[in-house]
Amino acid sequence: MRLFGNAAPIRATDPGDVALHARDVRFDWAEIPLHWMAAEPIASHVMNSLNLLLPEGERSFLTTFGEALPFVRDEKLREDMLGFIGQESMHAETHAGSHDMLLTANGIDPRPFLRQAEYLFRKTVGPRQSTGTRAGRQQLVDRLGVIASLEHFFAFLGDWVLNSDLEQFDADPRMLDLYRWHGAEEVEHRNVAHDVAEYFGVGYFRRGALMLLVFPSFLILLVRGTKYLVRRDPSLPDLGYPRLLLRIFGAMRRGALPGVPALLISALSTFRPGYSPESVGSTAQAIAYLAQSPAARAAS
Repeated sequence: MRLFGNAAPIRATDPGDVALHARDVRFDWAEIPLHWMAAEPIASHVMNSLNLLLPEGERSFLTTFGEALPFVRDEKLREDMLGFIGQESMHAETHAGSHDMLLTANGIDPRPFLRQAEYLFRKTVGPRQSTGTRAGRQQLVDRLGVIASLEHFFAFLGDWVLNSDLEQFDADPRMLDLYRWHGAEEVEHRNVAHDVAEYFGVGYFRRGALMLLVFPSFLILLVRGTKYLVRRDPSLPDLGYPRLLLRIFGAMRRGALPGVPALLISALSTFRPGYSPESVGSTAQAIAYLAQSPAARAAS
C-alpha cells in the first residue's frame, strides 16, 4: 500500500506481465502559474527545467530505438520496444505542448536553452554513423546504454513523484498530474531500455562507465536549466550557482525535490552485479495511478 501524495491509500496487486501502450491524455494548461508549487519557486524551476529537457531527450530515444528495432529478433522485446516508443512519443509531445502555456505565457523565452538541449542530445544520443558499419553499430550500442542509464533515473523520479506529498507545497494539480502520469509510465516501462541494452551487449563494465558519465551530466544539465529559468524570472533574484545550489538543497530537505543521498544510492544501485530496474518502483502502483489520472480520464 502506498500513497499518491496525500491521497487516500490505494491497494493494488501485482498485475504480472503488462503489455505497454500509449495512453491518450488531455491537459488544460490555461493560467498555470510559473511557480506551480507556490511555496517552492526554486523547486518549481528545477521541475520546469526537466520539463524543457524531456521532449528533445525522448525524441532522441525514439530515433535510437527506431534504428535498433530492425536488429531485434526477440518478439517479446520488439513488442516492448514498440510500446516504449508509443509512450515516449506521447511524453515528448505532451511536455512540449506545455512550454508555451507555462513559460512563454509567463514571460520566459525557453528557446535558447532548448537549442542547447537539442544540440546536446543530438550529439550524445543522436545518430552519428550508419549502423551498417562496425563503428556505427558500436555507437548505437553506446547510445542504447546511455538511454538505459537515463531511463533508470526517470523510473526513480517517477517512483519519487508518485510517493511524494507535493500537495503540501500548494502544487497545481494539473502539473502534478503531468508529472505523475509521466512518472507512472516510466515505472511501468522501466525494464525496457535495460533489456534492450543487454540484448545489444551492454554488459556490467560498459553500463558502469556510462552511468559515471550520465549521472553527473544529467544533474549538471538540470541545474544549468534551472539557472537559466531563475535568471529570467522577474520575481526572483538572479542567483549565482553557489546560492542557487543552497536553495535547491533547501528544497530537497523540505521534500519538494528528491535528495542527493537518494539520487546517489539510486545511481550506485546500477553497479550491483545482476542489477535490474525491476526493483525501482511498483508496476501495480503505477497502473493504479494511471487508472485515476485526471488527464487520462479526460481523454477517455
